[in-house]
Amino acid sequence: MIIAVCGPHEATPDELQLAEQVGELLARAGHVVVCGGRGGVMEAVCRGAKRAGGITLGILPGVDPTQANPWVDYPICTGIGEARNLAVVATGQAVIAIGGGLGTLSEIAFALKLGRPVVLLASWDLDHHQLHRSVHQAHLSYATSPEEAVAFACASSQPAPPT
Repeated sequence: MIIAVCGPHEATPDELQLAEQVGELLARAGHVVVCGGRGGVMEAVCRGAKRAGGITLGILPGVDPTQANPWVDYPICTGIGEARNLAVVATGQAVIAIGGGLGTLSEIAFALKLGRPVVLLASWDLDHHQLHRSVHQAHLSYATSPEEAVAFACASSQPAPPT
């Protein structure tokens, strides 16, 4: 499974630690990590995934693959700037958002519009009433630890059993 991890470039030390743990846990569970490919949370999640032998994809805003952080296995150049946020979450079968800048908020919104399960870890506090007015069947979870975030993302992105 491919899991998208979103978070700010200007991340706090706590956000970086959470992201690195999430990346490691996802890789240990056999999942591929996709992110925006640059620094901050994106770099930390890739570093954690690589430490555990995982595979990382970086969806870059520009056209230069050398702009990817050193832990990205496959840099994907888009040349579309911040609009690449849509490609990041569309690539993942579930999304984990860590921390929160405005780019992260846009990724959360895109993911919910696409019907992707979203797990928030030390991230935005969203109004469920507003979400349910705007997005049918919003799959939104709040996690309190990297382990819980990964468990929620993996469980919510599993296909439903046939009936």
